[in-house]
Amino acid sequence: MPSAAELAWLIPVLPLAGACLVGLGLISFNRTVNRLRKPVAWLLISCVGAAAVLSYAVLAQQLAGAGPTEVLFNWASAGTFNLQMGFRVDALGAVMLALVTTIAVLVMVYSDGYMAHDKGYVRFFTYLALFSSSMLGLVISPNLLEIYVFWELVGMCSYLLVGFWYDRDGAANAAQKAFVVNRVGDFGLLLGILGLFWATGSFGFEEIGANLQEAVAGGSISNGVAVVLCLLVFMGPMAKSAQFPLHVWLPDAMEGPTPISALIHAATMVAAGVFLVARLQPVYEPFAAVQVTIAVIGTITLFLGASIALTQQDLKKGLAYSTVSQLGYMMLAMGCGAPVAGMFHLVTHAFFKAMLFLGSGSVIHAMEEVVGHEPVLAQDMRLMGGLRKFMPVTSTTFLIGCVAIAGIPPLAGFWSKDEILGQAFNSFPLLWVMGFITAGMTAFYMFRLYFLTFEGEFRGKDQAIAAQLLAAAGKGGGDHDEGEPHGHLADHPHESGWQMALPLAVLAVPSVLIGLLGTPWNSRFARLLDPHEAAEIAEHFSWGEFLPLAGASVAISTAGIGLAVAAYALRRIDLGQAVAARFPAVNAFLANKWYLDAINDKLFVRGSRKLARSVLEVDSKVVDGVVNLTGLMTLGSGEGLKYFETGRAQFYALIVFGGVIALVVLFGALG
Repeated sequence: MPSAAELAWLIPVLPLAGACLVGLGLISFNRTVNRLRKPVAWLLISCVGAAAVLSYAVLAQQLAGAGPTEVLFNWASAGTFNLQMGFRVDALGAVMLALVTTIAVLVMVYSDGYMAHDKGYVRFFTYLALFSSSMLGLVISPNLLEIYVFWELVGMCSYLLVGFWYDRDGAANAAQKAFVVNRVGDFGLLLGILGLFWATGSFGFEEIGANLQEAVAGGSISNGVAVVLCLLVFMGPMAKSAQFPLHVWLPDAMEGPTPISALIHAATMVAAGVFLVARLQPVYEPFAAVQVTIAVIGTITLFLGASIALTQQDLKKGLAYSTVSQLGYMMLAMGCGAPVAGMFHLVTHAFFKAMLFLGSGSVIHAMEEVVGHEPVLAQDMRLMGGLRKFMPVTSTTFLIGCVAIAGIPPLAGFWSKDEILGQAFNSFPLLWVMGFITAGMTAFYMFRLYFLTFEGEFRGKDQAIAAQLLAAAGKGGGDHDEGEPHGHLADHPHESGWQMALPLAVLAVPSVLIGLLGTPWNSRFARLLDPHEAAEIAEHFSWGEFLPLAGASVAISTAGIGLAVAAYALRRIDLGQAVAARFPAVNAFLANKWYLDAINDKLFVRGSRKLARSVLEVDSKVVDGVVNLTGLMTLGSGEGLKYFETGRAQFYALIVFGGVIALVVLFGALG
């Protein structure tokens, strides 16, 4: 009987088969399939669930000490060149498989409640299954070329899901923005993959790393060229994992339904970039310039995301910039040569960030009962407050997520983020300072979100605030079909149904406990991914080094929480107004997202339109002018020459004689 690892190819195939079956049904029998909402949903949930069971079996084998499994076949051959495809399962892949399938199943169960009244319910579940399949295929890919295929499938699915409500300008624009920005990164990735193949003759991860070092040592390529090729490949993760300056698509992706926001931010698209950088550590590690670049970009990203999150009033966008910041921490770990720490933070972050996003969806779903299906009102925290007494499950799980991401022990975020800060302290002390400060900012803005949403008095019926928000922002994209009838609006929100509450409760458990698998003195997670590194960490562990750094991290997080309590729970200070009045330029800078969207709009959007108009002018005046002139010359010459067609032999002889005389004169002059 084949082992679970040998059957790992079924993990992406099962969701793909379900998505293809339902998709073909939608194309062929649209009305009939759309009526089978629940059967279709549970069919696709079962497909992803079966993939999850198989993923757990693969992970159990890895935990038991099984080695990597790789199954390859020749996909294309030409002479001595063989291009191989197949699948690969190792400890890193097993962790990702279990993570992706777990989050995907929970998001799909949640979506059954959240999207229950949406007319695109069946289409949404089909996209979710296809998205999950694409990410799972990426995880088990054995080489860069196969990864690139699934990489593009992940991008296509994100485009479909972000623009799910394509009839709205906000959603359509956000999907296009995500698509275009990711194409920039993917173009660099493709150039890097082709360049590395030119330099090494291989698409395999370990082979590329070894052959690239040999090529540099042998002088066949320079160190600078190798660094450029590595950085071109890194452009792909920069876009997918929303690293500065290619992060701008991720906050706008909130125009999609909240369940897909949870899946993108926790376990699929943004995780793909971090996973690829971890896979490519054998390639990146020998080149210090590449590692430093990754670490610096990660540090800029983590600070940028946290600083912008400080001013956000939209609940989902506040969480989106939080994701940008946490992805920066993961990239900082990769740049410090600590992929295990980066992957550990990816795993812990996936659970509490999925819980936070699903919690925000529960809040928005409840707010729509009060304010109607207008996203400007349903997602703005200025109309929330006091929801804890109406939504106990959502508020409790959201609070757990806030404590976890703030880095308070013993919850998961403390162990993973503190490990990254410890690695940064040893490798790049200046970058550690930025990460340390950002830890305090993270605690502050997350508890700001919590207090504005769940504590104080409920402000959902404040017509003055609602009118002000509508006047300032207008109508835009959001989380439900605006064409649906609102019906009678409730006086206050209610807790969500079991389909939405159960995934929150399930995700709360790993958000609290999973960090204990990565305690630095006995890291089971590190032993699974890299036993040699785990042994080295345990051997060099010192309480004298750990306690001061961990204590400082907890202290600054506690200070951030304390400031949020004073400003938003106790209302001792109106911090937002105070900062805006004292530092208007800084407040405007953060509120306008570092002006990066404005810069991109001016340089690339308007710039490309101006270039297109200039090209159009050249085309119409120069190219068309040359063509028209050629036509006029032909017409004019034809009109003139027609008078020489007389039909008289004497006239033709005269022309020939004249031509001969002209040639004699010409040759005489030249001679």
